[in-house]
Amino acid sequence: MEMHDLCAIAMREARSVLATAIKVEGHAYRKQGVSMLLTEDGCIYGSISPGCLESDLQERVSRVLETGQLELVAYDMRPEDDLSWGETIGCGGLVIVLLEPVCGVLRTMMQQMQLCLDTGASVSLIRSFDEDWRGVTYTCARLENGQTPLVPIKRNKKDQNDRKDGKELSSKPVMTLYYPKGVIDEWNLPRKLTSVYVPKPRLIIIGAGNDVMPVVKLSRSAGFRVLVTDWRESLCTAERFPEAELMSGFPQEVCGQLNIHEQDYILLMSHQFPREREWLALLANRSYTYLGIMGSRTRTARLLDGMPPLKHVHSPVGLSIGADGPEEIAISIAAELIACRRKMQKDAGIATAMIEKGSDAYANDRYLSGSW
Repeated sequence: MEMHDLCAIAMREARSVLATAIKVEGHAYRKQGVSMLLTEDGCIYGSISPGCLESDLQERVSRVLETGQLELVAYDMRPEDDLSWGETIGCGGLVIVLLEPVCGVLRTMMQQMQLCLDTGASVSLIRSFDEDWRGVTYTCARLENGQTPLVPIKRNKKDQNDRKDGKELSSKPVMTLYYPKGVIDEWNLPRKLTSVYVPKPRLIIIGAGNDVMPVVKLSRSAGFRVLVTDWRESLCTAERFPEAELMSGFPQEVCGQLNIHEQDYILLMSHQFPREREWLALLANRSYTYLGIMGSRTRTARLLDGMPPLKHVHSPVGLSIGADGPEEIAISIAAELIACRRKMQKDAGIATAMIEKGSDAYANDRYLSGSW
């Protein structure tokens, strides 16, 4: 689950805790920088492990919310004899998790992050830890075109979550230490953790037939914001697509409203030849990341015949896995979307989890968009 989603969930939950893996060594299910959200009523959003750690982390939620203080938790699964972890463990590796109550400064930061991500802007969240690991300072900034922070995000002057028991919470959250400082120093944790989050890419699906339903479901699970458009209003309904944004209308009227940009992914799945020709003509001079066309190579060749050259065309759509039927085809499409997204991120050379300690800097080679 992406940080974009976690921010939105945190804003609707009265009391929750953000758990972030700030250090990972050895083999682990997920990588350094990934976050998840745990609520007071026992709900879990996202994951850090395949289920090995989540139950233990959930047990700590009440204490973190009661004290309003941050905690560090270490899970050392490197020893070969891991019977003490129970039957579900076996990942191996060392995972150190930071637990933060979503209140005060952090809640305000996540609220502002969500607003930025909703508008298509990337954001950075910087945690600077004290030398004695007793406190942390948050800094949040809006990023433009993947460059350095330009516009610091301001805190709201009034926030109902900034108060606890009638007292104002400190702007510098306090850490509760359950480990000797010497042990924490041995972990060689970063004093400064910078996480960059990018907005969820938009997938525009043209067509609202039954075969689109599993594509919507899987694409959303893969971290895409999905919009379905069709001129047939009886098909383009919230009952059929409860998880998608909807826009009814013919190509000419809808295209201008969509404001298609270079980060968008587009799928032609209407199975209506004339309408898809209209859409292709409208897309000829627009920028986008991906254009998938449902149908055979022969049909696609007919669709493109006489058209200006189009960019980033994928046809037949989906990875070649021998898919048969709507569900398997949807899996192949979702897989191709993920592959395209990862390639784009790699080509852009964007490192989204920068960890700094002193003058040293380390960058993960994978995106910290909340989903690794």
